[in-house]
Amino acid sequence: MRKTLLSSLFALAVIGTASAQEKPWSQRMAATAMKIWPDTASNMRWTYERAVVLNGMESVWRNTGDGEYFRYIQHSVDKFVAADGTIGSGYKADVYTLDNLLPGRSVLLMYKVLGGEKYYKAANLLRQQVKEQPRTASGGFWHKKTYPDQMWLDGLYMGDTFYSRYASAMDETADFDDIAKQFILMEAKARDPKTGLIYHGWDESRKQKWADPKTGLSPNFWGRAMGWYGIALVDALDDFPKDHPKRAELIAILNRFAAAVTKYQDPKSGTWWQVMDKAGQEGNYHESSASCMFVYALAKGVREGYLPASYKAVAEKGFNGITKEFIKTDADGQVNLTGTVSVGGLGGNPYRDGSYKYYLSEKVVTNDQKGVGSFILAAVEMERLANIGAAKGKNVVLDSYFNDEHMTDKLTGKNVSFHYKWEEEDNNGFSTFAHIFHNYGFKTSTLYTEPTAANLKNASVYVIADPDIPKENPKVKYIEENHVKAISEWVKAGGTLLVFNNDTGNAEFAHLNKLMGKFGMTFNLDSRNHVVTPHFETGAINIPAGNAIFKTAKKVYIKEISTFKVVAPAQSELTDKGDVIIAVAKYGKGTVFAVGDPWFYNEYTDGRKLPADYDNYKAAEDLVKWVTKQLPAAK
Repeated sequence: MRKTLLSSLFALAVIGTASAQEKPWSQRMAATAMKIWPDTASNMRWTYERAVVLNGMESVWRNTGDGEYFRYIQHSVDKFVAADGTIGSGYKADVYTLDNLLPGRSVLLMYKVLGGEKYYKAANLLRQQVKEQPRTASGGFWHKKTYPDQMWLDGLYMGDTFYSRYASAMDETADFDDIAKQFILMEAKARDPKTGLIYHGWDESRKQKWADPKTGLSPNFWGRAMGWYGIALVDALDDFPKDHPKRAELIAILNRFAAAVTKYQDPKSGTWWQVMDKAGQEGNYHESSASCMFVYALAKGVREGYLPASYKAVAEKGFNGITKEFIKTDADGQVNLTGTVSVGGLGGNPYRDGSYKYYLSEKVVTNDQKGVGSFILAAVEMERLANIGAAKGKNVVLDSYFNDEHMTDKLTGKNVSFHYKWEEEDNNGFSTFAHIFHNYGFKTSTLYTEPTAANLKNASVYVIADPDIPKENPKVKYIEENHVKAISEWVKAGGTLLVFNNDTGNAEFAHLNKLMGKFGMTFNLDSRNHVVTPHFETGAINIPAGNAIFKTAKKVYIKEISTFKVVAPAQSELTDKGDVIIAVAKYGKGTVFAVGDPWFYNEYTDGRKLPADYDNYKAAEDLVKWVTKQLPAAK
């Protein structure tokens, strides 16, 4: 009996472990972080270490649509940012340390997603620090006020990724000249032409004991310093305007960086050394945080198209090495990251001379926030690479001609385009939908002019969401016969058209139905699934097993929708209580998908509002997978 009981308990333990292991590495490590550093902690401080964890949480949230990750970030930010926009818990502007700017990225996330004057004010408080930050004679930011004339690689991630995120969020495009200058200056002054590696620090005054009297450079290549620089590059490039004159130069720097990092990857383990160019020397060791940062920079560089696809294998080897060498799992299934050096710096008191001996003297710890956050970032990027070849860079074009609403932003006073836009991160935006498209190798762009045969030529997918009516846009532009002709012929030639209408009273039907009629679809002038929040069940639709599009989503939320009448070639792809909810048609070589609601907008895909039993994020992912299968086969 005892043997049977023990066997049963062992079997349950194995099942529990297997269940835990079904989750991706990013989510497993995020669970560790949330347990060790809860968002309810009273001793939480405004630190760059905490910010790295929050950046990791943001990446998991965007990649899962699980609102728990967002709430973790929000609760953490709200510990720091008061109702009047002031920042407490350790922030002091007048010390002018770039480290203090990194948590501002999470403040900007709150501003972009939630709005709110306090986040806007806090972000501007940090931007004021950037404005006043002391600089070298060459124009580079001092790392800290107490480190005069010094630029460190660390500072590019701490300061410049906040700076770039702010410039993007606030449309301050002139700032990108200055941001580019920081990266270019650091590489120009600190890159070693022989190894391609970049020294940790540069003292323009050459007064520091650690500084070479001729070059001003510190004496060694510290792994995590190189890591900070690499992840700063790929993150800042997210924000750079595509047509910025220095963008290509930053990508060239990233390619030089990647070549050097690959050269110094340990061939056996796949990880990287604490002091990068001294493999196997006495006291040197493989270091986890730098290894995670290199994997993140390489994997993201490949996914974004900044780096050749060959670097994917380097990232994979690195990530496999990290999980094998540094990840330890407790008996209860908690994963832990070992092998992270606790700190690394130059100067100060006691004095850090940048010597080989110094870098090996700092304590190596388990579950350091810098390492854990970097591991989460790396894991998410590896997960995003899994399906990157599905669409092979095909273009998803979003209409902003028929849906062309504008408003005046209450905080900035600027006139902005809004409502179902790729770049919108609040409830009304399609940023989550765009993220999923990117995971499958699509590029996204926006068409601000009327669709024609010429400007649809390079589109593989065209999205029309909620065409305007006069109450939304006094300068409404309707779908006319020339548009019907251009769009239908584009579909016939192999394009995939996605149409997300709205319900009666909130949508334009007469002109849109002229287009839909070409494909055997007619939107009914009705409104189904009226919901009074929080009674979400009245907006629930269960998806039957075997649905051709929604293979993983089982229950979705979709409210106030117009239904369809369908005739050949259209057919219902989802029917509920006798109503056609989703219609699909093959038309020539192309495909049309339509639903009577802009269903895939953030409010119902990013996990912040809906109860956990709704699968709207999965439904969006299912749709994108299905769209990849509609693409014409390559000739």
